[in-house]
Amino acid sequence: MKPRSITGIGVVSALATGRRAFLDAMQAGQRAEVRDGRVEVAAFDAAAQQHLGDKGLRSLDRLTKLLLVATRLGLHDARLKTDGAWSGVSGDQVGIVCSNAYGSLEAITELDRVAILEDARYINPSRFPLTVANSAAGYASIWEDLRAVNVSVSDGNCGGLDAFACADALLEHARAKALVVGGAEAMSDALRLAFQKVGAASEATPLGEGAAVVVLEPDDVAAARGAEVLAQVTGYGTAFYPPERESSLVFPSAEAMEHAVLAALSDASIPASSIDLVVCGASGLRAFDEAEHQGIARALDRAGRAEGSAGVPASMPTLAPKLALGETLGAGGAMGVLTAIAALQGGARAYAVREGLRTVCTEPRTVLVTALGYYGNASALVMRAPSR
Repeated sequence: MKPRSITGIGVVSALATGRRAFLDAMQAGQRAEVRDGRVEVAAFDAAAQQHLGDKGLRSLDRLTKLLLVATRLGLHDARLKTDGAWSGVSGDQVGIVCSNAYGSLEAITELDRVAILEDARYINPSRFPLTVANSAAGYASIWEDLRAVNVSVSDGNCGGLDAFACADALLEHARAKALVVGGAEAMSDALRLAFQKVGAASEATPLGEGAAVVVLEPDDVAAARGAEVLAQVTGYGTAFYPPERESSLVFPSAEAMEHAVLAALSDASIPASSIDLVVCGASGLRAFDEAEHQGIARALDRAGRAEGSAGVPASMPTLAPKLALGETLGAGGAMGVLTAIAALQGGARAYAVREGLRTVCTEPRTVLVTALGYYGNASALVMRAPSR
């Protein structure tokens, strides 16, 4: 991966909406309120917030509205748009790469309910496009006139980081000059019920929702237009290890986490000792939290020893933003990226993270962001403070 510049942030979360409010909340260590095992964006109104207007919103689902607001905020924050109009670029030079894990579940459930309990003739045809996994990104392109590439990534908890690898390849092949990159996930009754049935959602492990995107540009493009660079993405790694038994549908793999971190460090061409902070995906699911922590610790220690040092201590300063925002699934990796930016810009403070982790108040220069999937997969991203 070539170093890529992050020049804008768009975010809608249970804590705050917009770059400054979100970064302030993360730097202060605030935590969203948990109600009945879920963390929701309270009183979200896409029409009133961020001036989307009243027309055209009625047929859209919650996921699409969350992503629309985040995308608009990100484009304006990067100054690619001013008052809704392109500034210095055109729509055919900007695209989107967005992750979601269960994005279309709300619309699918709604249509199934009508078909089963009433009659298929009563299905609202304007809602049918929402059943497609890439519909939210498609609507974001339509609303914001993004006419370059449009890609949706579906890889569960890892998708929000995988989107950056996809974006890097698209920028490398000049498919766009700038990309809106991140993830979104929306709360729905079906999603909440499914996670409760498998014991993965509770007051201690709440489901969350939100949308988090950044504007990603090649360094030279950002410099040429005089953009403010908030952080740089410099390395990516991913890995998959299958469970020993084929019947295991859910599988936390410490080995996958270890190899994803090692691959990210290699891709960024940095020693393990340069990592100042880890932003992990711990959410309160004990088996997964322990596997992620073990994989990170083993990778940093292994890489450190290979470099001739005494290894990297297991007490590496660590932040777990999901403990503040809930398990946001396809948006989780992107929320982690934004948390890393908060730390790089002023130090992200205590979350009372659970055992095996510790709170931090530091001024890091290089941050490792990790995500552990439910199915033996893991991804990692290396970020650094902008070059001065």
